[in-house]
Amino acid sequence: MDYQEAWTFLDNLQFFKIKLGLESMNQFLESVGNPHRGLRFVHVAGTNGKGSVSTTMQTILTGAGYKVGLYTSPHLSSVRERFRINDRFISEEAFAKQASVIREVLGERQITYFEFATALALLWFVEEQVDVAILEVGMGGRLDATNVVTPLVSVITNVSMDHEQYLGNTLAAVAFEKAGVIKPGIPVVAGVGADDSLTVVAQVCLERKAPLFLLGREFEAVRASEGSWQYKGITPSHSLAGLQCRLKGGYQIGNGALALAALETIATLLPVTEEAIRQGLLSVTWPGRLEYFCLTDGKEVDCPAESATCHSNSLRRYLLDGAHNPAGVESLRDSLVSEFGYDRLILVWGCMADKDVAATLTSIAPLADRIIFTRPESERSATVEQLTAILSDEERHKATGTATVSEAMTVAVDMAKSGDLICVAGSLYLVGAARKILLGEVAS
Repeated sequence: MDYQEAWTFLDNLQFFKIKLGLESMNQFLESVGNPHRGLRFVHVAGTNGKGSVSTTMQTILTGAGYKVGLYTSPHLSSVRERFRINDRFISEEAFAKQASVIREVLGERQITYFEFATALALLWFVEEQVDVAILEVGMGGRLDATNVVTPLVSVITNVSMDHEQYLGNTLAAVAFEKAGVIKPGIPVVAGVGADDSLTVVAQVCLERKAPLFLLGREFEAVRASEGSWQYKGITPSHSLAGLQCRLKGGYQIGNGALALAALETIATLLPVTEEAIRQGLLSVTWPGRLEYFCLTDGKEVDCPAESATCHSNSLRRYLLDGAHNPAGVESLRDSLVSEFGYDRLILVWGCMADKDVAATLTSIAPLADRIIFTRPESERSATVEQLTAILSDEERHKATGTATVSEAMTVAVDMAKSGDLICVAGSLYLVGAARKILLGEVAS
């Protein structure tokens, strides 16, 4: 297969429903000699923040001179975004090559989209002989396709309600699925709250004799003056002060601390310098997650996020965030209130119908001066009519509907003035489509 054929073949697997379980992955990897058993891994689970923690570790390790594989999901516009080694995405040729191998080995056997993508990542990382591969869990953990690996460290960022139809409708049930990444004797770094999720994670760690390092207990992220923060390490020798995060969002210092704690647990195998840590935190990027930028006539220009004083008639200010569950939207709301300055907030919103639509939309709608509903290209996406019906009578007058993401962005640009902020949120499918229109492909 060439690249386009390989991508089409993978996309067609989306017609098969999500199937949690490790049997297909184990059978496939067995048929190609279990190459993943020769690699070193970091495994990252959790409800929110997995991507930020993963890419922060990858950026720091890359800066320290290691060859680092990174596997994340979903992608924004190109499937190649899911597969990275250091600063490069997988090439079209390498993607097609590995996809062809998988199809040939499978024969008539059927696997899911995510299983296929995970297998492709593992085969590519093995062929490239990476020093370490960072794998982000797709959903849950216990039965996720990535859970075929035995990592150097397991990370559980946090636990909140999401994917209830697959993971359960209580916090304890969701936590149990995410705690499934915990392996006997392998250290666990976690940012779970002091609720049922901590009870479950701590119990599984105890049963599997896995050391647990908890944010706020064994290590801390402490805010300091002028936007800096301090990492108080698991051991005092790893503590660092005066750190700065490039990623926006007050919660990112917690994600940064999780990344540093995970690196601290594997420091004897993969040591990193203080300079690599500081520079990594300053240079890490994660498109579509509280991503702020300004455009004038289609070109990026500088304009402070906290100020609404940029005055050019053609300037438009954007904030793209893939928040799609209640906890994620609450973080977005907090950031809009505390970190961004604007005259009016113009909200472009679209989401999946199988999410907690009412909780997410009613949380953020009161902040918006105008709301533009649209529908990302997915059979799971909520209709404009469904979204409008959720709003209260007093909120509904602010809303308008569009048939496509492209139309929604045109309406937002026409509606906005230079001091306004156009916030695109509710779904990574929506953010990906909007970002491609505004900035082009992530993986070029």
